[in-house]
Amino acid sequence: MQRGLARALSAAKPKYDFLPLRRELHLVLCNVDKRRMQGLPRTPVISIVDDDASVRAASNRLVRSLGYVAYPFASAREFLESSQVNDTSCLIADVQMPAMSGLELQSLLRAQGRALPIIFITAFPEESVRKRALDAGAICFLIKPFDGPTLIKYLDKALEQDRGS
Repeated sequence: MQRGLARALSAAKPKYDFLPLRRELHLVLCNVDKRRMQGLPRTPVISIVDDDASVRAASNRLVRSLGYVAYPFASAREFLESSQVNDTSCLIADVQMPAMSGLELQSLLRAQGRALPIIFITAFPEESVRKRALDAGAICFLIKPFDGPTLIKYLDKALEQDRGS
């Protein structure tokens, strides 16, 4: 009886279909090769600071799918206390967060001499906040929900700026 069950189980189709995963991996690797050919010296590190877990996770997936290294952080303080703060090529930060806002994080980084490119995202767009962020050197000010191609466009712009500095 047990041999019959074992034979039936081994003849069954695999439980998981890995073909979509292989396709996705292939696309990621092709993108990494394309970026290497563009003269990128190292894989860019993108830090994502947002108190909204779903936005953080979606942004993290998008950034990783482009072949970049991504580190998600739930707060500005968590990012500042991490070892990635010095390796970050671009920062994607929410504007409104508890304890320390994205603008306060930007000011602190500038005061410490870290002029890394910042992409701000917010669900609460205010023109005065947008102007302050851009005047202080932010790459852009995106309003949630934003689409992937828009973030990719500004991420490319930020990384070009990072390579130029």
